[in-house]
Parts: sequence; structure tokens; C-alpha cells
Amino acid sequence: MHHMFDVSIPSFRHEESDMERGFTVFKIEVLVSGRKHVIEKRYSEFYTLHKKLKKFMKTPEMPSKHVRNWIPKVLEQRRQGLELYLQTVIMENEELPKVLIEFLNIRHLPSLPKAESCGSFDETESEESSKLSHQPVLLFLRDPYVLPAANDDFPNVVTEGVLHGIYYPHLQPR
Repeated sequence: MHHMFDVSIPSFRHEESDMERGFTVFKIEVLVSGRKHVIEKRYSEFYTLHKKLKKFMKTPEMPSKHVRNWIPKVLEQRRQGLELYLQTVIMENEELPKVLIEFLNIRHLPSLPKAESCGSFDETESEESSKLSHQPVLLFLRDPYVLPAANDDFPNVVTEGVLHGIYYPHLQPR
């Protein structure tokens, strides 16, 4: 699982409603880079997510839709199933699907480097991309400290400042 990312469903609760039969709400804890937030979703919302994900990826098994969802033991199994479902989707996708990020209400995703690429260069990496792309910032065509200063009437403020910073960082500029 992503080291900075964790999802669990620690509990569920029953919600009464005048409009319809009562329903169950699952409490989802989402841990992103050490920050935790909690959201609550009904099974139907998980099911909608599942249908969206199925369009563009191989999804894990979704806990059955038709269960006797008033029996605590059955609900507990559903809770475990949904938790496993989320964790599997996260584990099997290097990039989290956008619909999942929205479902989990994640605002700031840490950009995670792929775990494998630490320390090993992909052989297929082209020569070009491994070359440095930055420009030299400051170029001395000759060592300004060794050679006598060019006969400028104006001192080179930039060079002086840089040299001052390098050789006498503790002194305040004069």
C-alpha cells in the first residue's frame, strides 16, 4: 500500500429515516500524509463508485448487493468487504483513479514517486532525460580572485557580492 496513504472502515452505524427504511452508513477513515479525515458513505455510494471504476479498470470483488442488511454479522462482513475493496483498489493502482480521490474526499494528494524507481534507473530511460537540463547560473571566464581585475572604472558588483558571500559570509557587506 502507498506508504503515505491508508484507508480503513472502522465502523458503521444505522441511520433512521422517515423517507425510507433505515440504512447503514459506513465510517471511512482516510489517512493522507499523516493527516486523517473521516467520511461516511452508504453501500449504494460504494456501488456507484464500483460501477464507475469498472469502466476503466479491473476491479476487485465487491461485497454482494443483496444481503439481509439488518443483521449485525452480515453488516460486519459487508464492512470488511468494503474495506478490503478500497484497500485493493489503492494497492493495485500506482495512480489513484480520480473518481476514487473524489469519493474519499481527498484534496491534497502527495505526489508519490513509484517505490521501485528509488535508486534504480529504468533501463528504458532515454539518454536525453538523464542529462542535466539546468543552465549554469554564474560563469567566471577566469578566476576573478587570482587574476588582476580588468581595468574597469566600475567594480563588478555582482562578482564582488558573490565573492564576498563565498569567502566572507560572516562579514556584513560594506
